[in-house]
Amino acid sequence: MSKINDKIYDVFIAGGGINGVGVARDAAGRGYSVCLCEMNDFASGTSSSSTKLIHGGLRYLEHYKFRLVQESLKEREILLNMAPHIIWPMRFILPHTKGMRPRWFLRLGLAIYDHLGYRKILPGTSNVNLASQKTNSPLKDTFKSGFEYSDCWVDDSRLVILNAVDAASKGASLRNYTKVTNATSSNGLWTISTKNSLNGKVEIVKAKAFVNASGPWVDEVLKESFKFKDSKNVRLVRGSHIIVNKLYEGDKSYICQNKDGRIFFIIPYEDNFTLIGTTDIDHGKSADQVKISEQEKSYICESASSYLKQEITTNDIVWSYSGVRPLYDDGASKAQEATRDYVVSAKEYDYSLMINIFGGKITTYRRLSETIIEHIENFLGKRGKPWTEHSRLPGGDIKVASLSEFEAKLKNKYSFFTNELIRRLARSYGEISFDIFGDADSLDALGDNFGGGLYEAEVQYLINNEWARSSDDILFRRSKLGLILSETEIENLNLFLKKNNTKSQSSENIVPSENKEVLKA
Repeated sequence: MSKINDKIYDVFIAGGGINGVGVARDAAGRGYSVCLCEMNDFASGTSSSSTKLIHGGLRYLEHYKFRLVQESLKEREILLNMAPHIIWPMRFILPHTKGMRPRWFLRLGLAIYDHLGYRKILPGTSNVNLASQKTNSPLKDTFKSGFEYSDCWVDDSRLVILNAVDAASKGASLRNYTKVTNATSSNGLWTISTKNSLNGKVEIVKAKAFVNASGPWVDEVLKESFKFKDSKNVRLVRGSHIIVNKLYEGDKSYICQNKDGRIFFIIPYEDNFTLIGTTDIDHGKSADQVKISEQEKSYICESASSYLKQEITTNDIVWSYSGVRPLYDDGASKAQEATRDYVVSAKEYDYSLMINIFGGKITTYRRLSETIIEHIENFLGKRGKPWTEHSRLPGGDIKVASLSEFEAKLKNKYSFFTNELIRRLARSYGEISFDIFGDADSLDALGDNFGGGLYEAEVQYLINNEWARSSDDILFRRSKLGLILSETEIENLNLFLKKNNTKSQSSENIVPSENKEVLKA
C-alpha cells in the first residue's frame, strides 16, 4: 500500500550525485522546499568514479572549449575556499619529450590556462628540470624537462555527501535507496511514485517542479517514469582507473600524453597508494553494468610503464574502479572529443516544470546548480539571492591557515589518536571531527574498533548524520578504508550494522557495486 505524503514540495529532484545534491543545497538555502530521492547510495555512480580533480581541463583547450575551461577554472578556487578540508591544491608535472605535442604549444596552452584561471591562491606554471630530479622522480631518465602547473584534488564522494548534509540542514528531505518509479503531471503538480529498496515502502510525493539529475540514468528515467519512448540525450563514456601500491614519495602528480594522444594522470592516493587513469571509451552497455575491462587494465598499465621507471602490470593492481560519464550527445566522432559541458532543458507540462540535466563535470556542479535555480525562479518566483559562492561546506570552516595546523588542533584535543587517524579525520570531516568524538578522552570511549582507525563513534555518526546503511557506504564512499581493512574486519562491521537494523552485505561482497573491485593480498 502506498503512503501519500501530504506535503507539496516546490522542487523534487531525482538523483543523488553531485548535480542533484548541489541543486538541493542551493534551492533549500534560498527557501524552496525540496525533496530528493536517489535509487542507490549518494555518490554511488559517476560522482565517486572520477579522477578526483577540481580542474579546468587543460586538454579541452585543444578543442577550443574556452568558455568551459574558464568557468571551470573560476570554480576551482571558489570550491577550494568552500571546502578546504576535502579539496586542496596539487601541483602537476607535465613531462615533455620528442614525439609529443610541441614544447611551444604546451607552454602556450599553459599560459592560456593560467590567464583564464582567476588565480588568487594557486601558483602559476613554471618550467621544471627533470634531469636534476632523477633520484626523487618516478619518471624514466629519458624525460629531462617539462612544466609544472596547479589544479586541485577533491575527495569526490565526500563532496557529494557534504552537499547533502548541508542541504538537509537547510530543510531539504533527502532519501537514498529510493527510486522514482513513475511521474505524471496534472493541474500544476507532479505526482511522483517512489520505492525504497531497503524496506520496500512505496510513497507518493507531489511537487511543483521536477529536476531530473539522474546522470547516466537520465534517459532511463525519461523512458520508464515519464514514458518518453525515444529519449536519447546522453552518450555514456566509460572512464576506468587503477590503484597500485605507492610508487613514489612526495605529493606531486603527473599528467602524461599517451601515444594515441589521450591524456592520463598518475596521482598520489590515500597516502599509501597511487592512482592511474583514466580511459575514455564508449560504454556501449547499460549504466548498471559498469566494470573495468581487461583491455583497459592492460592499456593503463602499458601507458604508465612508458613513463615510469617501475614497470606496472595488471598483477600490481590492488583496486580498480570504473564509472560512466553521461556526456551530452553532441555527435562527436570520438568519446574523448564529446563535450564535457552541461546542457539544461527546462519545459512546462500542464503548468508544472520539468528540468533535465545532460552532461556536466564535477568542477562546475555549483555553477550548474545556479543555472537550475534560475529556471526554478522563473517558474515559482524568486525566494532568495545566490549564496553558495561565498559559503562553506560542513566542516570547512577550519579557522586555521592550513590543514597541517588543523591537524595540530585535532591532536591537541585527541592526543590518543594516531597521526594516521588525525590526518584522515582532518581530510574527511574538518571541524565536524569535534562533533563526532566530542569530549572522548580515550580510545575506549569510542566503542568498537573495526580496524584502520574506524571506531563505533564514527560509524554511528555516519549512520545518524550521513545516511550510511551498509559497509559499502562507509568504506568506499564516506571513506576509502575498504582499501586497507581485512575481510574479517569488514565482516565485523557488517555484523554491527545488522544489529543496528541497517542494510549490510556479506564479506564476500565487500565492494560498493559491480564497477568496483578489490584484490586483497
